[in-house]
Amino acid sequence: MNKEDKIYVAGHRGMVGTALLQKLRGQGYHRFALADSTQLDLRNQQETHEFFRKEKPDLVFLAAARVGGILANNTYRAEFLYDNLMIEANIIEAARLHGVKKLMLLGSSTIYPKLAPQPMKESDLMTGPLEPTHEPYAIAKIAGIKLCDAYRAQYGCNFISVIPTNLYGPNDNFHPQNSHVLPGLIRKFHEARLSGAESVVIWGTGSQRREFLHVDDLADACCFLMQRFEEPGFINVGVGEDISILELAQLVKRIVGYEGAIEHDLDKPDGTPRKLMDVGKLHALGWKAKIGLEEGIRGVYESVKERLTTDGGRGR
Repeated sequence: MNKEDKIYVAGHRGMVGTALLQKLRGQGYHRFALADSTQLDLRNQQETHEFFRKEKPDLVFLAAARVGGILANNTYRAEFLYDNLMIEANIIEAARLHGVKKLMLLGSSTIYPKLAPQPMKESDLMTGPLEPTHEPYAIAKIAGIKLCDAYRAQYGCNFISVIPTNLYGPNDNFHPQNSHVLPGLIRKFHEARLSGAESVVIWGTGSQRREFLHVDDLADACCFLMQRFEEPGFINVGVGEDISILELAQLVKRIVGYEGAIEHDLDKPDGTPRKLMDVGKLHALGWKAKIGLEEGIRGVYESVKERLTTDGGRGR
């Protein structure tokens, strides 16, 4: 990477893309090729190739994706699989055809088997069945990783893949139906505090364990790896520590200032029992996460609580 490279951040208005763009600008990069979903449909091959022909980016961060939590993934299974396959395939092929120097695909920890050994190592990919509720999204992301590897092997393209753990940040999706667990909990406890509700209900037993990485840390890791990681396959990006969903709910409850009870809806699934990433490979390269979970959640809540109050958390 050099400061005169033209950089395309695909998905620059999403949570990850926004953080990436901010980080890159903070590091002195100033030439960007940007288009949101109203200007460019990445599922359309012709539109995608025309964009690359016109803009001629040197570097690509492929952060565009259709994303959501358990409910969204399980409800819109065909859309999650089709949309993500098309986005990845169109961008990767356009990057090859138009001479992109380096491309980074951002995947998801859903690629790992449901019962993968913990912590999950890069070598655990495709060693067992996936979590069924996330299977369409996971299959699309696995295909993206394999596509990058295939283009590297056949065409010599410098295409790499990184796999972030569960992410959170101020530009997250707080929608009541389509959010991930952490923004969903922030919204629930905030609304319960405002309404004076006696309790907040969380899905499942709360015993399932998850790892959470602030999106600003991910953006920093991506810039670091774009300059230092050159291998086929992929590299995990996480913090190397996890927390139970019940403990997370209790932490969010304390941060928000809610004083009611936490109840469990045992008819809802827990999902994968544990998801902790092995980040030894990343640490060996010299990068570690800097933002603690409580510090990160407090910052996110302070930045979004006014918006959650005015719109009820029903949008981004």
